[in-house]
Amino acid sequence: MARSSGDPSAAIVCEDLVIDRAGHSAPTRAIDGVTFSLDAGELICIAGATGSGKSTLVGALAGVSDPSIKVVGGSATVCGVSVRHPGRRLRELTYRAGYLPQNAGALLTPQLTVHEIIAEPILQRERRVNVKALSIRVATLLDELHLPLGLAASFPYELSAGMRQRVAIARSLVLDPRVLIADEPLANLDLEVRPVVFDAITRRRSERGMAALLVSNDAAFARELGAATLMIRDGHVVARGVGADLLWTPGADHAI
Repeated sequence: MARSSGDPSAAIVCEDLVIDRAGHSAPTRAIDGVTFSLDAGELICIAGATGSGKSTLVGALAGVSDPSIKVVGGSATVCGVSVRHPGRRLRELTYRAGYLPQNAGALLTPQLTVHEIIAEPILQRERRVNVKALSIRVATLLDELHLPLGLAASFPYELSAGMRQRVAIARSLVLDPRVLIADEPLANLDLEVRPVVFDAITRRRSERGMAALLVSNDAAFARELGAATLMIRDGHVVARGVGADLLWTPGADHAI
C-alpha cells in the first residue's frame, strides 16, 4: 500500500507523514510516520481508539483549514495535490476530495435549507449555475440516500440525527469527488439505513472509480465493503490488512 507521491494514478499517497497539533503549551505529535497509498476505486478504513490521531490525519488529507494542524514531516498528495504545500491548488484538492467531518450532521449550517446545504459546494465554486440541473442533482442525492424529496425545503433542526447525517453525506458527494474522505460516516445511522450508505459508496467505486478513506471502528462495515484497514495508535500505524487478517507490528497489543 505504499507508492510514490508522483504517481498520477493514486488518489492518496502518504510517505512517512508527520503531523503536529497545537496544544495549550507546546505542539503534540498527532501523526508520526504514516505511510500508505490509495488507488482509484480502492477503499481503506482507518481504525483506532479515541485520541489515536485518526481525525487529524483525515482532516489534513482533506485540506481542512485548521491552524491547529500542521504537516511537519514526510509528504502526502491527494489527487496529485501536495497536502503539505498546496498553495493555490488547495481549491483543487477540496474539489477533488469530498470530505465528511466527524459529527457532520451536527455541523450543518442551521440557517440553510437542506437543498442549500447540499448545493453549497457547487454554489461556492460556480458563478453561473443551471438552477434546474442543480435541483435535479440535489433531488437525486436525496433519493439515493432514502430521504424524502420534500426534505429539500427543511432546516436541520427539523430533521432527526440520522437524517442530518445523510444530508451531510449527500453534501460530501455532490461534486462527484475522486476520493471520499469520511470521518465516522455511520454515526447516528440506524441499522436499516446503513446499507444505503454502503450502496452509495460501492456504486461510485465501481462505476466512477471513486476511492474512499473512511474512519470507522466498525469491523463489520469494513468486511462488508471489502476494505483494507489501517489500525492507528498514538499516531503510528500498528496493524494493516483486510478484514480480520491484520498484520501487526512487532510488540503491538492486538486491541484497539
